[in-house]
Amino acid sequence: MTEEIWGEIREILIGRVGKNNYVNWIEPLEFSELADGVARFLVPTQFMGTWVSQNFGDQILRALKGHGQSVSRIEFAVPAMGTKPSCKKVKEKVERSEPEESEVTVETKPATDALPGASLDQRFTFDSFVVGKPNELAHAAARRVAEGGSVTFNPLFLYGGVGLGKTHLMHAIAWELKTKSPGLRVVYLSAEQFMYRFVQALREKDMIGFKQLFRSVDVLMVDDIQFIAGKDATQEEFFHTFNALVDQNKQIILSADRAPTEIHGIEERIVSRMQSGLLVDLHPTNYELRLGILQQKVEQFSEQFRNLEIAEGVLEFLAHRISSNVRVLEGALMRLFAFGSLVGREITLELTQDCLADILRATDRKITVEEIQRKVSDHYNIRLSDLIGPKRVRTFARPRQVAMYLAKHMTTRSLPDIGRRFGGRDHTTVMHGVRRIEELKARDSQLAEDLELLRRALEG
Repeated sequence: MTEEIWGEIREILIGRVGKNNYVNWIEPLEFSELADGVARFLVPTQFMGTWVSQNFGDQILRALKGHGQSVSRIEFAVPAMGTKPSCKKVKEKVERSEPEESEVTVETKPATDALPGASLDQRFTFDSFVVGKPNELAHAAARRVAEGGSVTFNPLFLYGGVGLGKTHLMHAIAWELKTKSPGLRVVYLSAEQFMYRFVQALREKDMIGFKQLFRSVDVLMVDDIQFIAGKDATQEEFFHTFNALVDQNKQIILSADRAPTEIHGIEERIVSRMQSGLLVDLHPTNYELRLGILQQKVEQFSEQFRNLEIAEGVLEFLAHRISSNVRVLEGALMRLFAFGSLVGREITLELTQDCLADILRATDRKITVEEIQRKVSDHYNIRLSDLIGPKRVRTFARPRQVAMYLAKHMTTRSLPDIGRRFGGRDHTTVMHGVRRIEELKARDSQLAEDLELLRRALEG
């Protein structure tokens, strides 16, 4: 392979990785040689060799093969002192045979110029995000941050269970920011990736490069921040990175599966900084939101699976039965469309029950005490901490008894277990609360209506 051919391949890579990624990571590569199926490139630093190998190795390999080059793997090396062709190898090889279609991430999760060295999912935009009551505040906050300009919420902290849309919103923010401001430097990664790169920088004695990367960004987005819990050295570096960016008035966006105060193993000073911005809880989806998501997915799948009909009532059935996780819900619908397409049959309710028997068994509705507490606190417009806290004023005591009553009748938890989940109360307190609600609902029509509304919301 000649320098001229490598120049042509680099032109191809610009379109695949984006201009910013190309300038930062591909342009500095210097082609060394192609021998015995191995393409070797010189890189200025160990850090760059590591980064390019992990994040763009597949795409470079595909581009080389697509240009007719007989190459099975690529290697990155730092030039030895005073020489050009001989190299001191510093990075693991990118060894792959011709990739299977399923192994290639260019189509579904392309590397983009919005995220130096990271991946964005093209499906995760604001246009594809279905908004409902459980996530409307999170969506509004994400939209505000995506407008750019002066930093309003710093950090923006999104938290909630699996499959509720945290990652979708973070990707949507990144896409929107980069569309409006192409020169903006946005870095998105998981907490595990942050930790891995920190450890790698320590091992390779390249902490300067690590600090330069993460402290020179305009927007830092870290997903699943709970995974740094218990990792003292990583937390120390994250703390200093956080402070450096805030001091520069740069935007930070974090996500976790629970509120900062509920993440055990995180240093108090980091928890304090996480709470200094806007905390937004993504609540479990309700029936209407799940149905909206399914309807949107049907429109997308209809383009892929042409002439495939779905019977009336199927979407409603799925929205009711699969309620815990949007990803499972979307996967179930995809399986239905694939199966219906393969066998050439309309997607009926009977076919749905047969095809998804395993998913339906695994996702039978299991209501938790925590979900009940959340629903009740929302219904009565009180804080969750007050619902389970020690205060005995009527404003908090009655909703607390309602939550205990529902926990007793809608979960399999024992009374002592329920008591522990209400601030460590004794089981006799739970018994008293349950009996009190049973007595009141017979003569208090408003309370009876509240119980029915809450029951339907929890079951739906």
